[in-house]
Amino acid sequence: MNQTNHQFFDFLEFNTDLSKEEGVSKLWKACKPTAISQSGLGVVLTVPFQCQKLSNEIEPDKNIAKKEFYLFVRAFNGKILRVSIGFEKEIEETSPMIEMATYVEEVKLSFTKTKNKWVIKDANKVTRAVFDLSEPEIDYWSDLLPSPEESLQATFYPDGKKAITVSAYDQFFPGRMDAMCLSFIEQHGKPAKSTISFHAKPDEKFVGTGERFSKMNLSGNTFQLKNQDGQGVNNKRTYKNIPFYLSSEMYGLFLHTSSYCKFSMADFSTRSVQLLVEEPVLDIFLIGDDSPEKIIYQYKKITGFPVTPPLWSYGIWMSRMTYFSEEEINTICNRLREEDYPCDVIHLDTGWFETDWLCEWKFNTERFPNPKQFVTNLKNNGYRVSLWQMPYISENAAQYNEAKTNNYIGKLNTEVMRGGSNFSNLDYAGSIDFTYPKAVEWYKNLLRDLLELGVTCIKTDFGEEIHLDANYHNMAPEKLNNLYALLYQKAAFEVTKEVTGDGIVWARAGWSGCQRYPIHWGGDAAASWDGMAGSLKGGLHLGLSGFGFWSHDVPGFHGVPDFMNSVIPNDLYVRWTQFGVFTSHMRYHGTSKREPYYYPEITHIIRKWWKLRYALIPYILQEGEKTTTSGFPVTRALLMHHPKDKMVWHIDDQYYFGDHFMVAPMMNSENCRDIYLPEGKWINFFTGEAITGGVWLNNFEANIQDMPVWVVEGAEIPVYPEAVGCTDQMDLNKIIKLKIDKNFKGIWNHLEFLNT
Repeated sequence: MNQTNHQFFDFLEFNTDLSKEEGVSKLWKACKPTAISQSGLGVVLTVPFQCQKLSNEIEPDKNIAKKEFYLFVRAFNGKILRVSIGFEKEIEETSPMIEMATYVEEVKLSFTKTKNKWVIKDANKVTRAVFDLSEPEIDYWSDLLPSPEESLQATFYPDGKKAITVSAYDQFFPGRMDAMCLSFIEQHGKPAKSTISFHAKPDEKFVGTGERFSKMNLSGNTFQLKNQDGQGVNNKRTYKNIPFYLSSEMYGLFLHTSSYCKFSMADFSTRSVQLLVEEPVLDIFLIGDDSPEKIIYQYKKITGFPVTPPLWSYGIWMSRMTYFSEEEINTICNRLREEDYPCDVIHLDTGWFETDWLCEWKFNTERFPNPKQFVTNLKNNGYRVSLWQMPYISENAAQYNEAKTNNYIGKLNTEVMRGGSNFSNLDYAGSIDFTYPKAVEWYKNLLRDLLELGVTCIKTDFGEEIHLDANYHNMAPEKLNNLYALLYQKAAFEVTKEVTGDGIVWARAGWSGCQRYPIHWGGDAAASWDGMAGSLKGGLHLGLSGFGFWSHDVPGFHGVPDFMNSVIPNDLYVRWTQFGVFTSHMRYHGTSKREPYYYPEITHIIRKWWKLRYALIPYILQEGEKTTTSGFPVTRALLMHHPKDKMVWHIDDQYYFGDHFMVAPMMNSENCRDIYLPEGKWINFFTGEAITGGVWLNNFEANIQDMPVWVVEGAEIPVYPEAVGCTDQMDLNKIIKLKIDKNFKGIWNHLEFLNT
């Protein structure tokens, strides 16, 4: 067992054999600031750092002179505070992650000094930071243990109210620290890593950090923020790490970096949230506001808002891994129409190339003899075409020599040639270098040729990992790995918008800023109840990390235990379909048959729910618009509406669907589950039964044709009142509004076409 349960080794990652760290690593800890002055509109402090002896017993090495660095404090509007320090490395003013809203303005800060306290205020005389220079109060009676060394004592007030305090003395005794205040780690004589800790209250809860397949309250966990192929939705690996968290104390923290980092959420110490980033700079945005939605809204002001996806994207997407020919696809699309299944998108996964999986951005001309006519015919039948591809080049690809010669792919440090693989980027010859403008334009041209055929969406699959044994034009691979998803999706989004007019991709990987380029889906979930539950957890945390639009593979991507061939149970197919109806986007995809007519015992149920999906599209459009200008995602954790209700900070198997729906997916074969209804008046969406919230509904039963869904009493839900085969048939002037009151008898009774 390598775990020591000591922060020095497990979190700061010092080798337990300290002899191996001699002459290699040093820990430097912040002391009291020694100077303060104006720096533009902000304030800068001089902070000395004391080297510590190489030991788990933290003790200053006073034979080594202190080093001084500059800590910058800046304010943006009345809710955001930027706290930055570079250890011999320049702080980046901006980056691809930052897309600051035009109405976010930096405000002037000033400071006052007394003997024991330096106070930073804004132009409205609101306190935004306090640096405490006083000595701890001591009633001396023993010299058994040494007195505490000086430490950085700082409290930040991003909104002038919420206090976020640096953990100055999180310790057992002075030498045994459970969390470090502002510190850095030097390796081979150069600053290499940075860390800081903030005080956590005993009952404080934390959410966010990306697509986390974990319980709602992340307190007591440590996460490595390093994008990886998650290979499912039930482990610590994840496709979308986001260096942002939200606290139940009503503040948010965004660590502006693409370097690998760790967040310890009151784990190594229950008294502290700890950050560790693998670069010698800390650039932190602290956000304070009155609600989770407002905090996420402020975060999106920094990193960007999503655009509105096109109407057709809210329809049903049909896919499988994979379809192999024009004939097969036409047969599927025609059968869906003939059997009265509404559908808008047909997705071609890995089988449309000359060789399956060998991504060359060209149709197989034998199986697709006239791609333009093929796509046009589908469009005339109400189907948009989405295409799978990836950002890695195989040595066998037609574009390989061009890409290598022109350095469009990262130049490998070894000449080992790789072939194509089904599931690993590392088996390819190189990753497209999106730090190089010429490579970006080359990639866009590959997509442009497809989009000009009439294709409407590119599935930007993979992108979580790159070749780390390669050189890229404008960024080290360790910095690029997490950021790669953003640069990749931006390129695909921009060319799609240019050619088709629709701003959309279908993406799996993610980092801060990717929310600007919808839509993101939850990766390769197991076709099981566990996979369904894990998908929802990931989606809720992603929504709490600034992403507004989210989907998942219905009814799970891969079989269990046979990855490719296990049979999908009927009840899982139905229940995941019901879940999909109440998420922003809905796609069927997986390793085996996903078309509903292959499940004859339940086809009548599926058809009914697909029609309900289309009836609800006006509501989804309405709620989707809100996420482009607010902090709300479409699929929302309950805490976004009830932050003062401690119960909801622990609920991850229910969610709000927009402002008005409370959805509790059935995730078992027993057709019953426990449900929590928060305060308020609720109407059952399927029966019309009224209930007052603030209650648990234990062992709530719903047969396979129904689902536990409630609507806020008094809500007006826009719906489409007629059956359609696709969104092209919708006349949005026909939208009606259903008043959810005592006269509402359930959706099946109010829209009769749903029952035909």
